[in-house]
Amino acid sequence: MPTTKVIYSTSARATGGRDGHAQAVNGSLDIKLTTPKEMGGAGGDGSNPEELFAAGYAACFLNAMKFITMRAGGSFPVDASVTATVGIGPNTEGSYGLEVALAISLPGLGEADAKALMEKAHHVCPYSNATRNNVNVQLALA
Repeated sequence: MPTTKVIYSTSARATGGRDGHAQAVNGSLDIKLTTPKEMGGAGGDGSNPEELFAAGYAACFLNAMKFITMRAGGSFPVDASVTATVGIGPNTEGSYGLEVALAISLPGLGEADAKALMEKAHHVCPYSNATRNNVNVQLALA
């Protein structure tokens, strides 16, 4: 779903592909990229696009839950966490696709409240909106 008004934007530049380098234009991110051994690369020190996507999705989803809770006047657990697992592999169209599993930990919330919050966040989080109907995203309480 397109935005009605952009309130923040950022840019990053990558060189060398999966065995290269990525840097935010403002210098806040500067990271070496390496291809995992499972994908035919050398592995080693460095990150990859899937790790970066997982980190971004986890942080965004956690913040969506926090936003919903605070907006409703509730208290959000300070030790809440989201672990995003991103998988990549061939799809049925002969190209590659992603799948995502989000493991959500909301200490102190009852299961029903935690599941309700998780589902609401899945409709608010920009990463969830970007992947909806395109990437298989599984949600689970951890």
